[in-house]
Parts: sequence; C-alpha cells; structure tokens
Amino acid sequence: MIESQRSISHICFIGAGYVGGPTAAVLARECPHVQVTVVDRNAERIKAWKSDVLPVSEPSLLDVVRGPRDGLNAEKRRNLHFTTDLEGSIQAADTIMVAVDTPTKSRGTGAGYSLDIGRLEEVAMSIAQYATSDKIVVEKSTVPVGTGHTISNILMDNSRVGVNFEVLSNPEFLAEGTAICDLLSPDRVLIGSSDTKSGLSAAQALADVYATWVPRSRIITINLFSSELSKLAANAMLAQRVSSANALSLVCEATGANIDQVMHAVGSDSRIGPHMLRSSFGFGGSCFKKDILSLVYLCKSLHLDDVASYWQSISDINETQKSRAVSRIVSRFNNSMGGKKVAVLGFAFKEGTGDTRESCSIDLVKGLLHEGALVNIYDPYVDKSQILKDLGFGEESSGGSVKICQSGEEACEHTVAVLVATNWDMFRVNPKALMNGVKSSYDDTNGEKEASSKARGVPYGNGSTSCSATGPLYASNGIDSTTEIMTDNCVSINSLENSSESNGSSMETLEDNPTPISTPELDPVRYNEPSTGPRLNGINDGDIPPVSLDWAHVAKAMKYPRIVFGSSRCLDRDVLVSMGFDVELIGRNKRKRN
Repeated sequence: MIESQRSISHICFIGAGYVGGPTAAVLARECPHVQVTVVDRNAERIKAWKSDVLPVSEPSLLDVVRGPRDGLNAEKRRNLHFTTDLEGSIQAADTIMVAVDTPTKSRGTGAGYSLDIGRLEEVAMSIAQYATSDKIVVEKSTVPVGTGHTISNILMDNSRVGVNFEVLSNPEFLAEGTAICDLLSPDRVLIGSSDTKSGLSAAQALADVYATWVPRSRIITINLFSSELSKLAANAMLAQRVSSANALSLVCEATGANIDQVMHAVGSDSRIGPHMLRSSFGFGGSCFKKDILSLVYLCKSLHLDDVASYWQSISDINETQKSRAVSRIVSRFNNSMGGKKVAVLGFAFKEGTGDTRESCSIDLVKGLLHEGALVNIYDPYVDKSQILKDLGFGEESSGGSVKICQSGEEACEHTVAVLVATNWDMFRVNPKALMNGVKSSYDDTNGEKEASSKARGVPYGNGSTSCSATGPLYASNGIDSTTEIMTDNCVSINSLENSSESNGSSMETLEDNPTPISTPELDPVRYNEPSTGPRLNGINDGDIPPVSLDWAHVAKAMKYPRIVFGSSRCLDRDVLVSMGFDVELIGRNKRKRN
C-alpha cells in the first residue's frame, strides 16, 4: 500500500513523443525540486531530445527544455534527463507516467474502433518486472474506460513480493501548436484514482506537484473510470460541435442561409458559446476520430446501441462533409474530371502544424483522383515523401497523377480549380493589399526565398511566442475548427512573469483573474536562426514565415472557369470575384448571394 503521506521527488516518463517530452519539460521547469527522467527505446529520438533539434516541434519548446536539461534555469540545476535505460529509470523513480501510443486497433475484436493498449500493457509488465519499491503509475495515454484496473491487475500479478502500486489517470489535453501554453496554463488538470485511502493519497501527491504552478481550483480529482471517460468525452463533444456546424452548412447551401451568420448568431448564446462552431471540410488529427470511435465501441460493448449510433453519426457527418466537397467540385464540371488539373493548397490537418494524420486533404485528394483529376499539391510544412505516403504512393512516384509543388503559385498553374484545404495565413486573401495595388511578392527573388523556406521548414503565423487565444498566435488565424482542445484562458507566456498573483492566491482572487500564474520569462523565438534537421508534426523555433500567395498571379495562371473552393475564414468572395474567380464557399449558396 502507498504510504498515506507522500511527496513526489522523482518522476519517470515512459515515452518521449508528443505528450511525454513536452509534459516532462514543463514539469521539470516548474518543479526544480523534482528530478524528471524521460525514457524511450528509440535511441535516435532520445539523442534528438539531448540536442537543439528536438524530435517534437512546438513554439518555445526548445527554451523550456534547455533550462532544466542544461542547467540554464535560475537554480542552475539539471533536473531533466533523457535516456534509453528503462530498468534504471523505473527503479530510481517514485512516480512513473506512461505516455505511449494507443492507436485504433487494426485487427481482431474491435478492429477499426477500439484502442489498442498492447504497448501500454507491455510497459506495465516492464514496470512490474523492474520495480523494487512502491510506485505510483500514471496513465497519460488516451485509454479505454477500465484500463486502469487492467494495468493494476498486471502490476499486482507480476510484481516482486512487497512492492505495491497505485494507478492514476492523468489524461493530457494538448493541442498541436499550443502545447506549451496548454501545459503552463491548463483549463484543468484531471487526476483519477481509486477511492481507497492509498489511491486518494497518491492522487493528492500528484496534485501537489501540479499545484507548484497550477491553481488548486483547476486541479480536479475524480474516480479512475470518470477520468478515463472524460478524455474521450471531451474530444467527442468538441468533434460534435464541428460536425453540428458542418451539418448545418449543408442546410445553408440548400436554402440560401449563410453558415457564418448562423453560427455567429448561435454562438452568441452564452449557454452555447462560439468555439468550434466553424464550418470546414471536417475535423482531422490524431485524436477526434480515434476517441469518438473508441466511445462508439464502448457503448456497443455495453449494449447501448442507440447511444453508439448517436456518437457514430458525428463521425459519419465528418466523412460526408469531405465526400460532399469533392462532389460539389466535380458537379461544376458536369461530373467529368478526366485530365483536368486541380490545385489543393494545404495538406496538414490544420494550420500551425505539419501533422497530416487523418487530414481531410487526404480524402479530398483521393476523391479527386478517383474522379480522374490531376492534382497539384502545395503545403509549406509537409514533406513530399509524407504526402505521397499518405496518398498510398511510393516515396518518389505518383504515376503522374499527383505533383508536389514548391509554391502555391506553381500548384495553381494551368488548373481549372483551386481547393484551399488548410487555412494557412499565406493562402488568405488580403483585400487591402490587393485593392491598393501593393506589388506582388511573387517575383524571381521572392520565389527563390520561398523555395528556400520550404527546404528549411517554416513557422506558423507571425512568429510570436504568445499563447493567448486572442493574442498574436491567433490574431490572423482565427480559431481553428479542427483544434482538438481550445485554450481560451491561455495568456502570453512572457506576460505570465508580470502577473502579480501567485499560486497561493485565495479562491476569490482566482475567480477575478482566471490565470494568476507566475513563471519565468522564456527566451524569444529566434526567427533569424533557422533550425535544421528532422521535424515531427510541427514547426521549428527559428523557422521563417512563408511568402503569401499571389492571388493576382494565380488569376492569370489558371484556366477557365477558375473555381476557388474553401472556407470564408480564408477566402474573401467579393475580392476574388472582382479578380475573375468563380468562388464556392462552404455553407454558402452562390446562386442565392449570401
């Protein structure tokens, strides 16, 4: 049994990926009194974490890592370590956080729906084998409800005599592009435990660690089942809002209503709120679809067929939205796309990342190819090999049906239609610049700069390290309808230092100021020092922004009928029409001017 009064002094993270690495870095930075070790069997990944070219790219992540890793913090103490020594790391730690992948099962019972916890079970066996003293084991991975008990049984049945374990659930709520902000100023920290004295004690010990920088009012302790279900439910309900907006967009297209106006009106209701109510081609990323299908499988397993059908419908609407987009384009060409060139601008599942997992662009391109179209693709952040892999082609060849381009202008050459699939800033129509006749950025010099940027990797937005949902990071992007977890209460990282409140503030003060957190200032992102090396699912600090798309050049380069299809978040219909484009917007009926 875990002792009733316990403090945590050494935490081991198993899994050095997108969740484990950044979470460990922030924890080590905020808790210099705690030793933090990150272990992974991938030696190359560990080597990257020890360098300045990290295997995970997030704004300000390198600065956060360097402090505790290199002893550059105020305490001059190195308390963040990366290693492949699993046995030694388990034995040294009193708390083990498991952050390994739990993908959707590809075969066997529950294939296509249930989460595969095989890697998690393997880690649990290793913990039981190597642990020589009592441990708190924490689930960070997204898991099926009931996994905590499964892990407890594995530990209990395979551990050494006299060694006790307590299993907690502490799910992550991170969105790519804002992970550091999400960790520094979380909406909530969820800790699930058994209701035994030992379980509650372990939960309190972990809560005490988070309370070093997170207000107590945001730390929620609940039972183990509730915590596991809450992660699935949060993503399912966010996806529900996206699919609700997209379902209504179809009604708008049929009736002449304007989806943006409808969602603004609906979101103005304080009981509903505006977030995630943007029509789009659908949600993507690694979490929404996976978590919804896991929830569907859970409901089916419990014989709650009606409930399962309800959650399944959210995923179905998402698939319908993508296929409908392809049909809408094809119908403009009398259902005959053979040999016609179409440009797809953007391949990442959302702006601010190079991640293509479950990206809508994949299905959009496949749908166009199925109709016989030739597709030109450009994304400033996604490598050619990744695009071809996602489309099912070899690393270098697509049989001539797909061309990966080095600029948006190149992608649009001699095309009859352009589909803006990812709302990158560079694709946005700038009415003021176009109306005032500002000189185009598309000339020989800037074309070379853009190609250079593509080769080196480029950043998101304007280069600010702000985490504020209303600050520089979001100022020109709006709030992404595919962002997995919103961060409305995030504030600028640099402004956190200036907060006059401490984490010991009273409850009354916390209600007045939702983010009374004090943290040391981070070094600014160095946009004049381009990073080199591998990038995984993100944008490196130090990358330079891309050159904006020259829509005037595109208008001259395209062929009749010059159709542009996308979201009003990125496209200004009136400006584009004045330039000679035929514009189709999601949730708008062009023939009923809305």
